[in-house]
Formats: sequence, structure tokens, C-alpha cells
Amino acid sequence: MASRPTPIPSPPGTPGIHPPTPTQLPTGLGIEDLPSPPSSSFDPNALSPLDNRPSFPAYSPSPAASTPPNGAAVAARRGPGNPGPFNFQPMMASKSPPAPKPNQRRGHRYKHSSISHQIFLEPPARAPLALPASLPIPTGAELIRSISSEQRTRFLWCLCHLCTAGFTLYSAQGSLALTALSHLIVFDALGASLCVAVDVLSNFEVWKRSSVRHPFGLERAEVLAGFAMSVFLLFMGFDIISHTAEHLVEGFYEGSGGHDGAVEHELHVHEAHMHHARVSPGSVDLASLAALISTCISAILLRNHARIGKGNISMRFAALESLPSILSNPSHFLTIFCSFILLLIPLISVHMSAWLDRALALSMALCMIAIGIRLVKTLGSMLLMSYGGKGVSDVVREIEEDAAITGIQEARFWQVHHGLCMANLKVNVSGSVIGGSGELRVRERITRLVRDRLGGGYGKGAQRWEVSVALHPTG
Repeated sequence: MASRPTPIPSPPGTPGIHPPTPTQLPTGLGIEDLPSPPSSSFDPNALSPLDNRPSFPAYSPSPAASTPPNGAAVAARRGPGNPGPFNFQPMMASKSPPAPKPNQRRGHRYKHSSISHQIFLEPPARAPLALPASLPIPTGAELIRSISSEQRTRFLWCLCHLCTAGFTLYSAQGSLALTALSHLIVFDALGASLCVAVDVLSNFEVWKRSSVRHPFGLERAEVLAGFAMSVFLLFMGFDIISHTAEHLVEGFYEGSGGHDGAVEHELHVHEAHMHHARVSPGSVDLASLAALISTCISAILLRNHARIGKGNISMRFAALESLPSILSNPSHFLTIFCSFILLLIPLISVHMSAWLDRALALSMALCMIAIGIRLVKTLGSMLLMSYGGKGVSDVVREIEEDAAITGIQEARFWQVHHGLCMANLKVNVSGSVIGGSGELRVRERITRLVRDRLGGGYGKGAQRWEVSVALHPTG
């Protein structure tokens, strides 16, 4: 019979082992509202008998040190502005880059460091410009609304002037002289139309006032339009010369026996019949009369051409300055003179032969080319910012004769448009002149010389001169 094993007795004074009481763990981090742990006081009943051994008092910590603060106490200590170590606040994301803060600099972040003072120098303070950046350019509707009754009348007459040129060309019937006259009328009508357009644009501030975008306003557009018209006048003159040369070659070819006698006689009869059918002797040439009347009305009554010769050096001819104002303009003079000749020839019963017609046409073409070359040269120099007038060398010589001036470093004279010229001079003077009344005297003398010699006196000439003088001491 098997014997049961004898249990081993526990040594005296050994406490019994009990399993820990399960406690429910808080969810989440549990930082705010931690549950209070069970009391850690010593339970003497959970131990085995001490077998007459001296007992020790149980250790019990103070309640303030053993009990952690609850959630309400923690929230009260932190306050409303400190929600805790984790701040889960909703934020809105933006696609645009963050706006730069005022006075925020890129690159070196310390503006007043020693390196910044050595490398990054502050630009000198400048006074703000008195000129606007740009001025509004008028639209077509604004131009139409700004036209006055006088300007509208002048514009309608320009259209009538162009119709007169068309009627003259239609009535030519092979006459080269009348064809050349129609070209002159077209040039006059375009010039009058340009004058009206300039007057309408001058109703707006952008035409004359300077700005950063247009330093001289829009008045240089008039120079560009005049340059285009002068080139057109040159082409018309060369066109008349080419037709005249073609007819002359045909005449020489016929005279040298290129055709037989019957054909040559038929050609001469047809040419004579053509000129005779256009204007009979003793009658009035309506085309020439219409050209004469339209030019006089445009120049005298409506004064459309007053701006063409004003301030335009290219339209000044010494041979025509003694004539009346209407004839001092070479374009007026040529148109009126040719119209009067073509009107007078049939009235005095002079036969308008082919040779006389070609001679008149060639003369008008050469005059047109001469006027066109003069216009192209002068207006082209304006577009290139130079001055083509006379008297510049005399002005420079008189400036050098001043006792206070030791030399001229640079002297530039240039014309911006028909009404404005500029002179920029760099002058060497003695050191005693700088800073005293002598400096003011030198500046005033140079300005007065330029305006008197080149502009006809201050306020008297058609052109306004702006003079800039820089004085440099020489020791």
C-alpha cells in the first residue's frame, strides 16, 4: 500500500501569498483623470501568525503624498490658456505662400551686423519724382466726344479736300501736269487732316504733359506722321518723273521711225484731240479751279495749315520768307502756282501741247522731290534726337569767349518735336566762379545766348528751348 506524501510545513513567520486584486485600467493616456490607487495601508490579517515575534508598526504614507491630484485640480492649476502638453487644434491649410512680414529681409538676417555694413550698402535716399508713371491714352469714343464744332468743321473740309483731289485726278484724262497737281492736293489734304488730329489730341493731358512712360508726351507722334507723309511725297514725285520719262521715250521712238507715217500721224492726232477735248481754248478748267479754291479755303479761312509751318525748320525757305504767309509755305505756293498756271493756259487760248504738259509735270515733280527731301532730312533728325538748324557753331564760339569759361567739354543740341528743343552743355570754369554770384551769371549768359541765337528770343520764337548747364571747376 503506497503511502501518501507528507506535506512540507511552511516555516514560521512566512506570510501567505495572495493573488493581486485586478483593477480596471483607464482608456487613453489617462493624464487628466487618473483614478486614485487603492490604499497602501498595511493589513495585518493577511499575514500568518508571527509566532511570538515582536511586531512592527505598519507604514502608512501621508495622504497628500500618496494621493495624486484629480483632473479638476490639474485643469484649475493650468488655466484656460494652457490646455496641456498636446494641443490638438484644427488648422486651415492654404495653397498661397505666406505673406511676408513688413520689414522682412531676405538673405542675411542681421541688417546691422558688421558684415552687412561692409557688403550691403544702403542706397541714398531720393526724393519722389514729380512726374506720374503714366497717363491715360484716350480711346476712340473719347476722341469723338471731345471734338469741338470748329474741329468737326475742319475735319469735314479735309474730306472735301480729298474729294477735290480725286476729282482732279479723274479729270486729268492723260495730262501729266494735272496728275501731278492731284498728287499735290492729296499731300495738302493729308497735311490738313494731320493738323486736325493734332488739335483733337491736344484736348487731353497725355498729349503735352510728361510722364515716366512718355517723357515728352505724345507730340513726337506728330513728327513720325510728318515723316511718313514726306516719304509719300517723295514717292509721288518719282512716280510723275517715271511717267514723264516713259512718254519722252515713246516720243523719241516715234520720231526715230519706230512707226510708219500713218501710225505716227494717227498718234499725234489722237493726242491733240485728247488735250483739246479736255479743255477747249477760252474755257475754264474746272479741275484747276476746284484745286485753287479748295487750297485757298483750307489755308486762309480754316487755317488748317497753320501748324505745318509753325516751328518746322524744313518748311522755311529763304526765297519765300518775303511772301505773304499763305505763300511762304512751299507746299501752298506750289499748289496755288500750278493751279493758277493750268487755269490760265486755256483762258489765254494757248494750245496745251504735249511738250508743255510734260514740262509742267516734270517741274512739279522736281519741286515735290526737293520738298520731300528737305522734310525727310529734318524730321528724320528729330526722330534721331538731333538738331539740324543753323547757328550752333556761332553759339559755341560766343560761349567760349567768356573770360570765366576755360573750355567746353560737351555741347549737345537736339530737337524733340516741332515746339521743343534742348541744349545740354558741360563747361569748364575757373575755381573762383563756383559757389558765388559768378556761377549764376555764367548760367544765365549761356541760357540767354542759346535762346536768342537759336530760338529767336525767349517767348518770341515758335520753339521753346530748355537749357541745362553743368559747370566743372578747373583749379
